[in-house]
Amino acid sequence: REKLQERVAVAGVVVDETKLSHLAYAPEIAGAMLRRQQAQAVVSARRIITENAVKMVETALEQIAGTGKIKLSEEAKGKLVSNLLVALVAERDAQPIIDLNP
Repeated sequence: REKLQERVAVAGVVVDETKLSHLAYAPEIAGAMLRRQQAQAVVSARRIITENAVKMVETALEQIAGTGKIKLSEEAKGKLVSNLLVALVAERDAQPIIDLNP
């Protein structure tokens, strides 16, 4: 305010208050800031997706074990965990694949 008052005092203007109504960055700075914000949003979203996918897989394993009807070897559990995580976390829809050479 003081700096502005010094400049306009010669015209007899008194500055009571100043406010910024628009703040603009150079295009290259604004672009870099936007990319950074977008990257942070993607990382945050991926973290949430991953945390929830892990919880869903844990729940699935607990439910399978809880019924007592399905017995899975440690290897089968590992494959199930891997397949579920890929399906739940993937950017695109998972494509079903049938392994003909088990």
